[in-house]
Amino acid sequence: MKDFIFLFRQPSFDYSNSSPKDMQAMTEKWQAWVGGIVAQGKFGSHGSRLAVEGKVLKPGGVITDGPFVELRERLGGFIIVKAESLDDAVTLAHGCPAIDMGGSVEVRPLSE
Repeated sequence: MKDFIFLFRQPSFDYSNSSPKDMQAMTEKWQAWVGGIVAQGKFGSHGSRLAVEGKVLKPGGVITDGPFVELRERLGGFIIVKAESLDDAVTLAHGCPAIDMGGSVEVRPLSE
């Protein structure tokens, strides 16, 4: 099996306005989805939800506040999965809660 990264891109979303009940429901969706991948023996390694703040280093030593705040979607987190092919990895990505929130999952193979 090969390793693939799932990059979760989500619209800008202010989690501070979510109720505890909504946050719990969102957490349970993520746990159920990742749990299904684990149950298939295809979970490679744990990623994380990324913080909103950051810096971007550009050519010429230019540093900007970021990351990419001008974009409609931002990188929200990632996990590593194991799959036989890119198509199999895309199949694993179906049902990802990021999609339910109007986001996307970028599926990319990791170089060997």
